[in-house]
Amino acid sequence: MAVLQLRNHIPIGGPARREPADGSESDMRVSLGFVPAWYHKRCGVNFSEKWHKDPYYRYQSLVKMKRELCRAFPEVSYWEEDNEEDLATISGCYGAYVIPSVFGFTLSYAKDRWPVIDKRNQKLSVKEIEKLEVDELLSGPFVAELFEQMEIIESEWGKIHGYLNWQGVLNNAFTLRGQEIFMDMIDKPELVHYFFSIITGVMIGLAQKVQARQRESGFYIDQLSVSNCTINMISPENYKEFVFPYDKKIAESFERFGVHTCNWDATPYLEAIRELPKVGYLDMGIMSNLEKAKEMFPETRRAVLYSPVRLEDATFEGLRRDMEKIYHDYSPCDVVMADIEQTTPDERVRELLKICHELEERN
Repeated sequence: MAVLQLRNHIPIGGPARREPADGSESDMRVSLGFVPAWYHKRCGVNFSEKWHKDPYYRYQSLVKMKRELCRAFPEVSYWEEDNEEDLATISGCYGAYVIPSVFGFTLSYAKDRWPVIDKRNQKLSVKEIEKLEVDELLSGPFVAELFEQMEIIESEWGKIHGYLNWQGVLNNAFTLRGQEIFMDMIDKPELVHYFFSIITGVMIGLAQKVQARQRESGFYIDQLSVSNCTINMISPENYKEFVFPYDKKIAESFERFGVHTCNWDATPYLEAIRELPKVGYLDMGIMSNLEKAKEMFPETRRAVLYSPVRLEDATFEGLRRDMEKIYHDYSPCDVVMADIEQTTPDERVRELLKICHELEERN
C-alpha cells in the first residue's frame, strides 16, 4: 500500500504544520512562513489572547494578513486572496502549546509573538504525574473552550478549517516536566513510560475528537505529524526505547502521519524513524545526510528546514549553493522557509523563490 504523503504547510500567522499532499508538488516547493512581528509591523495585527480565542477577530486579521502576503509575493500560488476558507480557521490557535494547555498550563501572550508558557506555571512533580488520567484531562475547561470556538466557526462560516500544533510526545513532556524528564529516563524509566502514555493518549484523543468535528463540518482531516524538536537532546537509543513506541502508536491512529525533526542533523535517528509505519512526511536540517535520507525514504514527502538567519545573512551565491545542494541530494522535496523575520527584505525572499524555480526548470 502506498504511503499517503503530507507536505509542509505554514498557516498564515501560525507555526509550521503539515497538510495532505495532492500530487501537484514541485521538486523544490518553497513553504514560506513569517514570524508574528512581520504581520504586526506591516498590518498592525495584535497577536495577544484575543487573536487565539476570538474567531471573529482572527478572521478579520487574517483578511489583512493574506492581502499583504499576496501583495508582497504575487508569485506564490498557495495564498489565494479570494479564498475565504482558510480565514475561518483554528490554525495557529495557542501556538505550539495546545497539549500543555490541556494539562492546565497557562500561556503568556504578546502583540508581536506567538504565545509562550507562563513562567508562573510549576513543572509537574512525580506525584502529579502519577495522578494523571487521560479522560479527566480531555474533559477539562480548555477542551470545552476549543470546541466553543469550532461551534462559532461552523455557525458563521461553515467548514472548520485548520491544523492545530500538537507537538510531539517528548516536546510536550519537556514543556510539562522540564529538564527532569531526561534524568527520569535514567532514574525512573517506568514513570517516563507512564507519563508518555498519558501524553500520547491526550494527543490522540483530542486530535481525533477535533478532527472528527472538522470532518462533520465538511473539512476533511485525518492526520497527525509529530514535532520531535527535542530529539537531538537524547540518544538514538533513548529515542528507540522511550519515544518510538508512542510515535508508532500515533502513526497507527491516523490516516496520514509525519515526523518533524526540526533544523537538526537527523542522520543518527533515521534508522529508527524508518521503522515507523506510513511515514508520509519527514524533515531535517541541511547538515543531515540528505542523500541517505532520500534513499531510505523514497515514498515519503521529504523536506529540509532552512535557517531564517542564513536566508537574511547569506550572499546570493551562498544561497544558490545551498539550494543546489538540496536539489541535487534531496529533491523532490519541500524547502521549509519558516520564521522569516521582519528585518528580512522581500527581495531576498523573492531571490530564494527564483533560485528554486530555476532549479526546477532544469528538468
